[in-house]
Amino acid sequence: MTSSTIRAVCPHDCPDTCALLVTVEGGVAVEVRGDPAHPTTAGALCTKVARYPERTYHKDRLLSPMKRIGKKGEGKFAPIGWEEAIATIAARLQRIADPQAILPYSYAGTMGLVQGESMAMRFFHKLGASLLERTICSTAGGEGYKYTIGARIGTDVEQTEHAKLILIWGGNPVASNLHFWMRAQQAKRNGAKLIAIDPYRSLTAEKCHQHIALLPGTDAALALGLMHVLIAEDLVDRDYIDRYTEGYTQLKERAAEWPPQRVAVTCGISVGEVLQLARDYGAAARRGEAALIRLNYGVQRTRGGGMAVRNIACLPALAGAWRHAAGGVLLSCSDAFPKDRAVLERPDLLAGRNPRSINMVTIGDDLLRDASPAFGPKIEALIVYNANPVAVAPESDKVAQGFAREDLFTVVLEHFQTDTADYADILLPATTQLEHVDIHSTYGHLYMMANNAAIAPLGQAKPNTEIFRLLAARMGFSEPCFQDSDDAIAAQAFRADDARVAGPYWEQLKRQGWQKLRLADAPFVHGGFPTASGKCALYSQAMADAGLDPLPAYNAPHESAASNPALAARYPLAMISPPARNFLNSTFVNVQSLRDTEGEPHLDMHPVDAAARGIAQGELVRIFNDRGSFACWARVTDRARPGLVVGLSIWWKKFAADGKNANQVTSQSLTDMGRGPTFYDVLVEVEKA
Repeated sequence: MTSSTIRAVCPHDCPDTCALLVTVEGGVAVEVRGDPAHPTTAGALCTKVARYPERTYHKDRLLSPMKRIGKKGEGKFAPIGWEEAIATIAARLQRIADPQAILPYSYAGTMGLVQGESMAMRFFHKLGASLLERTICSTAGGEGYKYTIGARIGTDVEQTEHAKLILIWGGNPVASNLHFWMRAQQAKRNGAKLIAIDPYRSLTAEKCHQHIALLPGTDAALALGLMHVLIAEDLVDRDYIDRYTEGYTQLKERAAEWPPQRVAVTCGISVGEVLQLARDYGAAARRGEAALIRLNYGVQRTRGGGMAVRNIACLPALAGAWRHAAGGVLLSCSDAFPKDRAVLERPDLLAGRNPRSINMVTIGDDLLRDASPAFGPKIEALIVYNANPVAVAPESDKVAQGFAREDLFTVVLEHFQTDTADYADILLPATTQLEHVDIHSTYGHLYMMANNAAIAPLGQAKPNTEIFRLLAARMGFSEPCFQDSDDAIAAQAFRADDARVAGPYWEQLKRQGWQKLRLADAPFVHGGFPTASGKCALYSQAMADAGLDPLPAYNAPHESAASNPALAARYPLAMISPPARNFLNSTFVNVQSLRDTEGEPHLDMHPVDAAARGIAQGELVRIFNDRGSFACWARVTDRARPGLVVGLSIWWKKFAADGKNANQVTSQSLTDMGRGPTFYDVLVEVEKA
C-alpha cells in the first residue's frame, strides 16, 4: 500500500494555526501530526486536532445534499442530488424581490482565506445581499487595540521564552493557545514569573506563580490602577514616553483618579495585589528585563471590553516594555499579514449598491423583526456556512425562534448535523480541511500557511468555494472571478508586492507548508506605531472623533452588582462561559472520545454559593435569568471565586441534559466599541433542577 505525507494546516479558530503532516495510505488519512520543523508548532498538537481523522471519517459525516421533510428543528431530512439542491436554492433566492432580504451568516468554522470569505463573498456582493457584521469574537478588543497601537500587531510569540515577567490576562492558553503556553513554560524554567489575571482559576492560572481573580468586566479598572502606581512611584520610562507616545500629560490626570483603594473595591481584589502587580511590571522594565502581556479575548466580552483592551495596550509604552523583542503585548497579529481583501472578496461587485449591515450578535432579534424603514426588509433567506449560530449566538431562545420560522428559507453548509443544521431547508455537505485546498494567515504567529488536499472529498461533499461557484453559475453570474480555482484564489490572497511577502509565494508555500513574514524582531523598539501620528496613542483623537472617551476609562458591565443592583438582587451570581478544553467553540463536541474526556455539561460554583442554595457536588442544577434557563451538573469548587459561576462551553444543545446550553442566558447587548458580544457580562441565579 502506498503511503505519502501531505503538508496541511489546522483551520480552526485558534491562535496557534498549527502546521500539520497528514499520513495517507491507500487514499485514506490515517494520522495527523504536528510538523516538528515548524517553529511554533514544534511537532505538538492539541488533543482535538490530533484526532482529526476521527472527525473526518466520523460515522455521522454529511455526505450528500439533503432537503427537510419534517418540522424545522426536528432534523428530519431526505437525500437529494446536487442538481436539485442548487436549482432549489437559486430558484428560491431569485423569487426574493429585495436581495437585502437575503443574509449570509458565517464566521470561523474555518479560518482559511479560500474556504472562508472568498468565493462566498463574491457571490453575496454580486447578489447585493445584506452584509454581515462578523463581530462575535474579537471586534471590541481589536478596535480598542487599534485606537491605541494603530493595528493588530504585537510581540512575536517566538520571543516568549526570553521574557522575565509574563502577564496572562483574560486567557487560558493551556486549553486554547498551547504553543504559547509551551514557550511560557520555557520562560518559567528560565526564571520568569507568570501571573494569571482571570476571574476563574483556570488550568493555566493553577500553573502560574500568582492568580489575581478580579470580578468579570473590571479589567479596565485594574489597568488604570496599574497606570496610577507606575506613575506615582516613578516606574515609567520617561524617555520612551517622550519619544514614542502622545497624551501622557492627560493620561496622568486620568490615572490619578484611580488609586489602588478604588481599584481594589471595583475589581473585588486586595490593595496589595494592585500594588504588587504594578511594581512587578514596572520593576522588570527598570531592570532591563522583558515584560510581556499575553492579552486574550476573555477580557473583551463584557460591556467595557474594548476600553479594557485599549487600557492594557497602553501599559507597555508607559513602562518601555516595547524596547525588548520579548516585551510588549500580544492580542493578535492579524494585521501583520498583507491580505488582499479586495481581490479575495470583490466588493466592487456591489456596483455602487450599499446594502444594510446586520450584526451577527443580534441575529436572534433580527430574525424576528418585520420589515420597517429603519430595519429594511424582513429576512427571508439565510445561508449559513462555517458557523453554528443556534448553539453559539447569544440569547439562544430567540435565535431558535427565528430559525424556526416557516417562511424563512435556510441553507446550511456543514460537516455534521449541528443544532443549526436541524433547522435547514437545504443541507449541503462541505469538505473538511483534509479534503480541500486553502491558505491561512494567523492571529497568533507570523507564518503564512498552506493547506494541501490530503484525500479526495468523501461522498458527495464539496468545498465551500465549489458550492458558491455552482450557485453563481445557476444564478447567471458571468464575471470571470466566479471561475477562479482554489489555487488561483490562494495565489491572490496576499499582496505579493508587499515587502513582508516579497514576491510570488503560493507554489513555494504549497511545497514547504509555511513561510514567515519578513518583519523586525521587535515591532516598536523605536516607535513607528501604525497610528496617524506614528506614536502610541495614550490620548486618542480618533476616539474623540468617534464620540468615545479619548483617554483610558472604565466602562462598567451591563450586569453587575455595582452597575445594576436591582437586577443583582434577583440574579446575584455573575456567570462566564469560557471554552472547554476538549472543544473549540462548538466544533468537536460530536467527537465521542473528546466528549467522553470533557464529561457532562457542568457548572463550577464556589462552596459558599453552593451551600447557600443547598446544592451539593454532582447535583443537577438550573441556571436562569429573564432570558432563559439551562441545566447542568454542579461542580462545587473554589476555582470559581465567590459570586461567580462558570459553565465551560460551548455544548451542542442536543448533547445537553435539557437540550439547552449556556447561551440561553447570555445577552444580545453589545460592547462599548466594535459592536461585539457580551458573553461574560451576565447575571444569573442557580437552583436545584
